Amino acid sequence: MAPSAAAPAPSEKVRHARLLFAGIAPGYDLMGELLSYGQNRRWRRFLVSRVPPGSRVLDVATGTAAVAIDLARLRGASVVGLDQSEPMLRAGRSRAREAGASVELLLGQAERLPFAEGSFDAVTFTYLLRYVDDPEAALGELARVLRPGGVMASLEFGVPSNPASRLGWRVQTAVALPALGSLASPEWREAGRFLGPSIAEYRRRWPPSREAEAWRRAGLAEVHVREMTFGAGVVTWGVRTDAG
Repeated sequence: MAPSAAAPAPSEKVRHARLLFAGIAPGYDLMGELLSYGQNRRWRRFLVSRVPPGSRVLDVATGTAAVAIDLARLRGASVVGLDQSEPMLRAGRSRAREAGASVELLLGQAERLPFAEGSFDAVTFTYLLRYVDDPEAALGELARVLRPGGVMASLEFGVPSNPASRLGWRVQTAVALPALGSLASPEWREAGRFLGPSIAEYRRRWPPSREAEAWRRAGLAEVHVREMTFGAGVVTWGVRTDAG
């Protein structure tokens, strides 16, 4: 299946995501650290380790290019990063220059990738599926541009299942993040209020086991799920089948 030429008007969810990230792009990585108990970098490195060295990689929802840069530097990958937020991409280009990493960063949407089928050896994405209207359709589009035998890997926030850890997560997302955001800016206040409920609602509808089944329906085999830091982070990866 080839990508369509004309893109529909963005939905309310997509418009909200664009506005949210436009306002917090310069300090976006700090939010990731706060939400991950300071573990976001470790989760990211584990995600990157799932990608074979020397791969041609599409990194979707690349944001400030943290994963794209790690892929280039740690795995020797040739990386194309794609994001729907131009402010995030500007921050990513600056970060890549500072890191001395050669990555190509493009504006675009995960649901309508401007690439031919089987264009990449690997596809990675981080914190993406909460922001699309149809996560299963997005997975199908991501798998479309992955060659048979190629690896797809993702990182997303989770909700800890252990009662004590879950209580700490709720205090952090319901109290600490909004309070810290209010001290920074109106945009950060909105982000702090939004992210906790967004993660909880996504995981209510798409727990890791159900999301893994959607990966299999999209044509991925050998799907693995690793819950990290008591389940606050979830790394999923699999291999595109010939019949994908």
